[in-house]
Amino acid sequence: MTETVSEVLSEIRGQVGFITLNRPRALNALSLGMVRDLMAVLLAWQNDDRVLAVAIRGSNKEGPFGAFCAGGDIRFLHQAGSQGNPQIEDFFTEEYALNHLIHRYTKPYMAFMDGIVMGGGMGISQGAALRIVTERTKMAMPETAIGLFPDVGGGYFLSRSPGRTGEWLGLVGETIGAGDAIAFGLADGCLAVDQQAPLWDALGTQAFADGAAIRDFVATKLVAAEAVMASARADIDHYFALESVSAIVTALEAAGSDWANATAALLRKRSPLMLHVVLEQVRRARAMDLAHDLRMERDLVRHCFYLRPGQSETLEGIRALAVDKDHSPRWNPARIEDVTPALVESFFVSPWPAYAHPLVDLVN
Repeated sequence: MTETVSEVLSEIRGQVGFITLNRPRALNALSLGMVRDLMAVLLAWQNDDRVLAVAIRGSNKEGPFGAFCAGGDIRFLHQAGSQGNPQIEDFFTEEYALNHLIHRYTKPYMAFMDGIVMGGGMGISQGAALRIVTERTKMAMPETAIGLFPDVGGGYFLSRSPGRTGEWLGLVGETIGAGDAIAFGLADGCLAVDQQAPLWDALGTQAFADGAAIRDFVATKLVAAEAVMASARADIDHYFALESVSAIVTALEAAGSDWANATAALLRKRSPLMLHVVLEQVRRARAMDLAHDLRMERDLVRHCFYLRPGQSETLEGIRALAVDKDHSPRWNPARIEDVTPALVESFFVSPWPAYAHPLVDLVN
């Protein structure tokens, strides 16, 4: 008889609640079951006087740490979206509610963001009181490569990155390391890989006055890290402040530098439609609080799967990357220049009246 191993491990040691994402073969990509388990544990600990703070980490095939979370389970999303499985609706509604809970959690929640941190992994870490990266952190919001957009609150946290780095990260989907994550406001400090396990263990054995003392204890262990993209900041801020995706790409292609050419080439590979949607998303989100941003993103994700029957950019993008693996998505429209403002605007019309929105209960 096969033993079922939980994909979310939780325990209380000392005064800290510890969570380990335990789906290493999938790089801890979030399933609906994992979202529900995380929500249940966090809600229970929020009212448990024994727990003063929460720490979360991932695991890899060799054991704890090494991989935080690669995002949502895109194979499930493709299957559910293709077959009309209503659980796809549950997944996004409950995932975004979880993201909101983490941002508003009443006790210090500390994310050990070792290894890959992408998509849904950003959603369960960006709201943390302490966001800890390591020298092997690989962070990205690469959704435009699969015909999606940086969701899980991506509009909120990317729009608050300095300058136009949020637009750059959301549109291009580039992977950054520890130093850039700190410089762009997406991490609080770096912890050496070999210091993670000792610190994790120490949290469960020491006595602390309160949750703030636990957070401060961890913060004293963090160090700075060099920002690799610092030299490109002026270019990022210049090009990604332009008024439209077409203007950005045209200017990059005319610039002639190696960085501009490489950036333009990456943009040309992404979903043209979703590039336009993402630029609008990030810029709208600058004026939104978290709850309003998550409601907007819930509208967007509904449209990604159902606005154009049989023409979902997201299903096509996942098909090309993870199902057929031909890496040749057939985007529609095929070119950045062919996307109409009316099509982009349709993504921002909510399919629900305000009182019936799935995330109507979120407050700030």
